[in-house]
Amino acid sequence: MSRPGTGPSQEIHLQVLRTIEARPDVTQRQLAQELGVSLGKTNYCLRALIDRGWVKANNFKNSNNKAAYTYLLTPKGMEEKAKITMKFLRKKMAEYEQLRAEIEDLGREVKRTHGGEHMTDSRHE
Repeated sequence: MSRPGTGPSQEIHLQVLRTIEARPDVTQRQLAQELGVSLGKTNYCLRALIDRGWVKANNFKNSNNKAAYTYLLTPKGMEEKAKITMKFLRKKMAEYEQLRAEIEDLGREVKRTHGGEHMTDSRHE
């Protein structure tokens, strides 16, 4: 089975793993709403994580006597969550550095264009 890349599916996997770790009793419907994805996509993602051995689903009867699940990260899931978190952090830090450099370049360009005029911050107008 292939490993997730560094794209959107990896971000969704990370969000699911983080949510499950914090709230094992989260429902798929709640998870879908929090992630802003369809219930079907949430189910597909959970199935993929279960198939990889990263998540274990335990079913039980809830207070309405309906079948419900708790989701638990397996040791392998915890390890993979840590790896994905590091990749995600590296990616976001690189994006931040690129954005910071772009902002500095724009600031220098504005200074050259406006001859060092004081630029007002539109947030404070």
